[in-house]
Amino acid sequence: MVNRRAVLAAPLAAAPLAARAQAPAGWPDKPLRLVVPTLGGAGTADTVARILTQELDKRLPQRVVVENRAGANGNVGAAYAARSAPDGYTFLWGWAGTLATNPALYRDLPFDPVRDFDPVVLVGNVPNILVVNRALGPRTLAEFTAYARANPGKINFGSTGNGSSMHLAGELYRQMTQTDMQHVPYSGPAPAVTDLLSNRIQAMFNLVTGALPQIRAGEVVPLAILDDARSPQLPDVPTMAELGMAGLTFGTWFMVMAPKGTPGPVIDRLNALVNEVIADVEGKRRLEGAGLVLLGGSRARAAEVLAVEIRRHAEIVRASGARID
Repeated sequence: MVNRRAVLAAPLAAAPLAARAQAPAGWPDKPLRLVVPTLGGAGTADTVARILTQELDKRLPQRVVVENRAGANGNVGAAYAARSAPDGYTFLWGWAGTLATNPALYRDLPFDPVRDFDPVVLVGNVPNILVVNRALGPRTLAEFTAYARANPGKINFGSTGNGSSMHLAGELYRQMTQTDMQHVPYSGPAPAVTDLLSNRIQAMFNLVTGALPQIRAGEVVPLAILDDARSPQLPDVPTMAELGMAGLTFGTWFMVMAPKGTPGPVIDRLNALVNEVIADVEGKRRLEGAGLVLLGGSRARAAEVLAVEIRRHAEIVRASGARID
């Protein structure tokens, strides 16, 4: 099995070769569409997609237009993109939940991330972070784990729903530490954060982008980043690996996908352009400012990450018992 940590940490080895790729003559001669399976203005996914399209606009003779198609945890938009003509003008903005979690979570998924799409490029990752209510007591990961073991069933951790990134990150922690915590699903991050601050729940495995305001305000205690490297936005918060829990990595990675059958030269050219954005000083500044740990690289790297993550998410979902029929 491919090592997830090694794949995500690999350098952008293929980017210079991709930059020489030439798209078919005349492409693009009309605007491109990037299907984003969430509401416009709704969180990190839409924000990052819009930054990326704005940066691509600087490099293409035609605009890249964001088309929001929300519903069913991203399934509506992904299915729509999968059915779109593979003519090099429609692409999917996919992420871990839609592409890796949903195949295990839904009994009848209206698309197949491998059969219906070709990965274009892995753009970046927003890691989860474990934060706890200040009144709980623990100020370190070791103290929190010891408290959880000594108080089985007494810690409630919140998430944005069954199978969400926050839920599965918490399940992974429970599995690795053999602790007994209660999962409390919410309809969105705002009510979960409200209950965390009021101590109705005691912990969250929130995304870094979602937890930043409460951390900077001193309202919660950040214990550990679920990634292999510290967050540039929270350089003083250690990683799980630093604290002796290597392998406890979880986050929401983002990937551009093309409907199966899209011409290879078009995919190669778009891959090269996204890598240019990631390497560009302004593009890098804007994307990292939105909370993204930039990755990039070749089409092969994106396909490898997708395959590894589909298997890993299936294992976590199966162990959690989560299901949406």
